[in-house]
Amino acid sequence: MAAEEDGRTARKRRQILEAARPVFLRNGYVGTSMDEVAALAAVSKQTVYKHFTDKEQLFASIVLDTTGQVEELAKMVTTAFDDTADLRAGLGDLARRFLGAILRPEVLRLRRLVIAEAERFPDLGRTWYEQGFQRSLNTLAGSFDRLAQRGLLRLDDPQLAAEHFVGLLLWIPLNKVMFWGGHDHYTEADLQQLSEAAVTAFLRGYGPASADTA
Repeated sequence: MAAEEDGRTARKRRQILEAARPVFLRNGYVGTSMDEVAALAAVSKQTVYKHFTDKEQLFASIVLDTTGQVEELAKMVTTAFDDTADLRAGLGDLARRFLGAILRPEVLRLRRLVIAEAERFPDLGRTWYEQGFQRSLNTLAGSFDRLAQRGLLRLDDPQLAAEHFVGLLLWIPLNKVMFWGGHDHYTEADLQQLSEAAVTAFLRGYGPASADTA
């Protein structure tokens, strides 16, 4: 019986989170009301407060709930170079998939929201960054270190190399969509070209001999 009750509680909590997420993304923190969340979740406002003591806790739960998506990125990184015989192809595939994951509309909207509320909730923004993007960078650094041990990369600082790779890949497209709004500024061909250019530049700096070394 207790397990059944726990299951109902978890489902209700998830129901509220799913209803609240688009409201916060659309209206921001200040513009979101618990009444609207309750209505969209088809529960009473008292039920919302039973699961989340206030709007701040609900907002924090929504933001931190998305850090679980990093598992997808982490798995993508750790499997990208398994027994690879073609470093350029492995980096290119990772770059294209990484770029696609970061530029997903829902990820961009959440990123804008977290940045907009960084002054109000600095600890939340820091946690979201550390558990999400920073964790992916750390995983990538570990992969680069293993590639260096195999003689496929030439580097002294795996963490810095990971930051350089992601910087080459994301600096222009991510800043563009963040400032311009929307998410459809790049075609598939554009993303492929950006990925290939980032890989070429990275290998010129970190390849074992030259940009043509794979």
